[in-house]
Amino acid sequence: MRLAANFLPEKISKKFFGDRKKYGLIPDKNDSDWILWEKEYLNFYDTTQKKGLGSYINDSGYKILKGVDLTELVVCEIGPGSLPHRRFWSGTPKKYIGVDINQDFLDLLPQKANCPFEQVKIESGAKALPLPSKSIDILLSFYSFEHLNPLGANLDEYERILKTNGRIIGAIPNEGGFAWGLGRYLTSRRWIHANTQINYDKIICWEHPNFADKILGELNRRFSQKQVSHFPPLSFPSLNSSLVTKFIYEKS
Repeated sequence: MRLAANFLPEKISKKFFGDRKKYGLIPDKNDSDWILWEKEYLNFYDTTQKKGLGSYINDSGYKILKGVDLTELVVCEIGPGSLPHRRFWSGTPKKYIGVDINQDFLDLLPQKANCPFEQVKIESGAKALPLPSKSIDILLSFYSFEHLNPLGANLDEYERILKTNGRIIGAIPNEGGFAWGLGRYLTSRRWIHANTQINYDKIICWEHPNFADKILGELNRRFSQKQVSHFPPLSFPSLNSSLVTKFIYEKS
């Protein structure tokens, strides 16, 4: 499917998905907007993603866990945040490993996970994980693949640590799709411009370098697709008409 980002007029596409031609996909760590974004991000996350409509949309992806038995499995999560999906778990893992660049998030996890726990802090942009090959039963990734750059090198590493028949379970925003772009224009973008001096049309290029079709294409190329569905559950769902895609893939 051709995403809206690839056919909308440039004037609209820049407002929905950022001005990628101008700013590229790699953040300038010395850029004043990026520095402000790093200071504001947690407040933005708490305000827009953990309550109201943002929380409802995120939960649509997390609910895929309700059908997965985690009992006695080694579960690793990339970018667990504040573990908002814990209430959807079925069974208790043998061990839960949280991997994040943010120590504040990692410090929240032991009590929330309520099971044997290991935290792994990595640096931004790091690809290699300090975990043994073929050691993970389930790798969780909710709303993180859109942030990974380069995507392929990170997926190589996830494939390495997964056991044979291990599963990747998660969800992504349909970045690049019409519904997602319009929704962000009317919500997150407005909040940023109303509450900060940040140029969000720049920051979103760096925050979400990967469109949904690229992410799903890479997953389909590397793993066996077991389950893929969309939210909202429309009669004719697509990456342009829906907001979130949730999935289960298996390593052969």
